[in-house]
Amino acid sequence: MSLRRHLVTALLPAILLGIAPATAPATAQTAGTPPAHASATTPESPVASSGEEREADITLRYGTDGRIRSAKVTRPGAGYVKVHFSAFRLLPGDRVTVADPAGREVHTYYGDPTRGGNAGGSGHTEHGGPGFAALSIDGDTAVVTLHARTARRDAGRLAREGYGVRVDRFWRGFTADEAAARSRALTVCGTDARRDVVCYRDSHPIEYARANAVGQQLLNGLGSCTVWKVGNTNRLLTNNHCMENAADLRASEFKFGNDCATCGGNDPRPGTKVGPGEFLKTSGLNALDYTLFSVADPAAIQQYGTLYIEPREPIAGERIYIPGHGDIKPKRLSLYEDDQGGATCKIDIVSSGVNTGYRCDSSGGNSGSPVLSASSHKVIALHHLGGCPNWGTRITLVYNEIAALIDNTPPTGGDDFSVAVSPSSGSTAPGGVLTASVSTVTTGGQPQNLTLSVSGLPAGASASLNPATVRSGASSTLAISTGAQTPPGTYPLTVSAAGSTGTRTTGYTLSVGSTSVCPGYETTKTGTISTQEQYQPDGRYYQTTVSGPHRACLKGPATGDFDLYLQKWNGATWAVVARSTTPSSDENLTYTGSAGIYRYRIHAYSGTGSYTLGYDAP
Repeated sequence: MSLRRHLVTALLPAILLGIAPATAPATAQTAGTPPAHASATTPESPVASSGEEREADITLRYGTDGRIRSAKVTRPGAGYVKVHFSAFRLLPGDRVTVADPAGREVHTYYGDPTRGGNAGGSGHTEHGGPGFAALSIDGDTAVVTLHARTARRDAGRLAREGYGVRVDRFWRGFTADEAAARSRALTVCGTDARRDVVCYRDSHPIEYARANAVGQQLLNGLGSCTVWKVGNTNRLLTNNHCMENAADLRASEFKFGNDCATCGGNDPRPGTKVGPGEFLKTSGLNALDYTLFSVADPAAIQQYGTLYIEPREPIAGERIYIPGHGDIKPKRLSLYEDDQGGATCKIDIVSSGVNTGYRCDSSGGNSGSPVLSASSHKVIALHHLGGCPNWGTRITLVYNEIAALIDNTPPTGGDDFSVAVSPSSGSTAPGGVLTASVSTVTTGGQPQNLTLSVSGLPAGASASLNPATVRSGASSTLAISTGAQTPPGTYPLTVSAAGSTGTRTTGYTLSVGSTSVCPGYETTKTGTISTQEQYQPDGRYYQTTVSGPHRACLKGPATGDFDLYLQKWNGATWAVVARSTTPSSDENLTYTGSAGIYRYRIHAYSGTGSYTLGYDAP
């Protein structure tokens, strides 16, 4: 279903379903019929429009002169870029990556996943025609790169046989100004009291921790809703008007951890994206308006915890809170009705049709948000309509239909937490530095203070955690520094979090490359690649005035694959005149050339880390 049709067909039933009258008594117990429409109120847009589709014509083929082919898809200021492949055919062992320019977010594809050819690759989405789309890239630029194991002398034949990839279209997220202009806060009741989730980390630690399990849905590259993990297995919930059928699920990706790092900072964390899984059960907008589904890689989002359903009727006046992605923004919490520290969100209308009513602020994109009871911190409603009061399907009605499909039993034993490290491994040369994020989640009971530590470091290495003490639900930055004399090898480290109820651990694999450098060369340069490539000397070039031999030696991380290219300026561009592209990070090359301007390109075919380059010039 196209997004435009999805919006129209979902909105019309919402208008027909309408909203309960604002004058309805707080203890009304109307059953079995939808609330009557009130002309003075307006329902929020069911699916928040977050971007637009654009055509493209980008083809990457195998080449005779190198292993890498890249192209950029960019729209200045875009919130995200999501590319669609209409053709995708690779030779065994090759891959395509879709990444941001800095290489912080990378999605990898080894073949066409719609044909079963992407084992071990990243998630994807499908959009009703041939081909597939990669998971989106945050920001305004996506770099699409074809990585071949070797240059192909038969590149022409491979092109004729259809090898390579083609991007025929892409979706780009609205700029900040465009999103603000399209924002329709129709369900903000009075003053918008929503704040970034992190604003409540210290004042409301349980509410902050529970919000971890809430993510954002990107539907068909164009629309945004809110989803949340429910129970102990791979199950998630949202509205039916956000996901009507299996085709909508196949066209959806999901992002967790899309939270600002600082209160009001507009600095969202990288988060974790996963593709669609199985469509399990749904109820239409004119009924209970829910969809239960799974994702393709549940382990990737396990660190964010889960929510549990409290299958009971809401209570008039009980305090509630709502985490969600209204206005396509990083996750915010609705705790207060108007002013911070003023009236808290509460149940105003216990029952009207299938709904319960409240004046907790929401907006387009909040569809699918969980409404949690502040007494139990469990879900009592599924937000889906607005109009001040706003409306959520009473979750006990949903639970009656999905109870057999979920595990809604919270863990026993009281307070508990988990700890995870991302990424879970890294490689560097001696003297290098690696960083990773240590995240914690409150998995049961109350949040608790945790002391973080690292063990298993090799000789000459040290580690720091900033901060070293966190409240469960918060994160820390791990920095590992290796010394010049740290022995090469692979070291399994243990990251521990010690709390009042015990200690939880997770693993990090540290790989230290060879300590040998390139001896006997006139010039030695060092660097660390955290993106894809660097140029030496020092990002510039060197010039020779005579002909003669150029010799070079590259030593990189033991677990990576770095390649070395010698380039010469021909008056118009840099031409590759020599290369060394073995499957390791240790490369050597020799080239005899005429006088001119030269530079070395160090390319990270895989992995990141520190390197040493030694070279002689005529």
